[in-house]
Amino acid sequence: MATDGEAFRAVMAQWPSGVVIVTTGSGGHWHGMTASAFSSVSLDPPMVLVCLARGTRTHDLVSGHGAFAVSILGKDQAVLGSRFAGPDADRFSGAAWQTGRTGSPVLADAVGWLDCRVAHAYPGGDHTIFVGTVLAAATPRQVPPVLFHSRAWSQLADPLPERISVADTGLVAVLRARGFPEVRVAALARGSRCAGVRVRVFDGYGDALRAGDLDLATASGLVVRPGQVADVVAAGAGAVEFRASDTGAGTGALVGAAREAGLTVVARLPDAFATGGERRVVAEVARLAALGCDEIALEEGRSPATPLRLRKLLQEAATVAGGAALRVALRERHGIGLVNALVAMKSGVWRFDTTLGGVDGALPAEDVLFLAGELEVTSTADRAALVAGAAELERSWGSVLPGRTYRFADQAH
Repeated sequence: MATDGEAFRAVMAQWPSGVVIVTTGSGGHWHGMTASAFSSVSLDPPMVLVCLARGTRTHDLVSGHGAFAVSILGKDQAVLGSRFAGPDADRFSGAAWQTGRTGSPVLADAVGWLDCRVAHAYPGGDHTIFVGTVLAAATPRQVPPVLFHSRAWSQLADPLPERISVADTGLVAVLRARGFPEVRVAALARGSRCAGVRVRVFDGYGDALRAGDLDLATASGLVVRPGQVADVVAAGAGAVEFRASDTGAGTGALVGAAREAGLTVVARLPDAFATGGERRVVAEVARLAALGCDEIALEEGRSPATPLRLRKLLQEAATVAGGAALRVALRERHGIGLVNALVAMKSGVWRFDTTLGGVDGALPAEDVLFLAGELEVTSTADRAALVAGAAELERSWGSVLPGRTYRFADQAH
């Protein structure tokens, strides 16, 4: 006996799927509907399929127009998906749409979209299977998708990174400002480098801390002019840092000089989380990535990085960063610093700028690594060695350090 429709729907409801909006139209006359019966068919040529119920307006328009577009929805677009699944006559209002090559509209801020020309149409019971050749495609945003499961909207949990890395961008400068002897500064910096932390050993305000027997990748230098790239190389550092606000028109020349010298190029955007500055920061990330920067650091400054603001900016910046890796320089504010570090990890960022012991207000390296350990995320740095370094620093500092976890050398799971 054939399975009845209700039993079939109950079984299929257990299969989680992504959600797309299938659209079509021409001359500004658009129509669309929510669908989950969508799949890739071929890579060469690129082809996808959608299954549309016969008798629906979208089915008839796709059949007549010979084209369709597919917009994949993100987890924050479930309301839009519900609208296109219901009887709402004004489905396209309240969202940003753009016309694709075929005349079909695509959702400008979708997780991804495809614009297709119908290549084949096959009967499939009460549906038609439309196979389309992909003419254009884009991934405007990198956010988790919305899911449909058991006849309800859902979403994937944001994945954690497999590992994180930390750099120390403040220790040398703050110790020098506090009047520590150079031999003491050099010893503490060396300890962090041996623990697998990239330490800023040169910033133009003091002599570089040279240690020719250590890995170049564990040292960086902060510069403001292209001519200082040679000083970074002479200091035995493998990375050059610069603040985009300091270099102006010379940014391109500085990046070129650093790349020619074989250095990792790290651009820094100060006070990146200021209210209302998101568009400026995202535009700068795109510009710096296009210039060939390897890493782009978003620094928390006078304006605090709230978890929601951090999340939004990282999502937007990730869409334009291209091959450049994002990193964050967060500060410890009333216990929110580690919350922000977790948000950054859940947003796909795994590079953190820190300071040993948090002595300049930045997140302490050992605290970030403690958080990673509690989340079972590995690290390229040796936390036990950094804890020992923080304890040694405290003896010279004269008071308890701001860091919260450096007294805990071991983490048991």
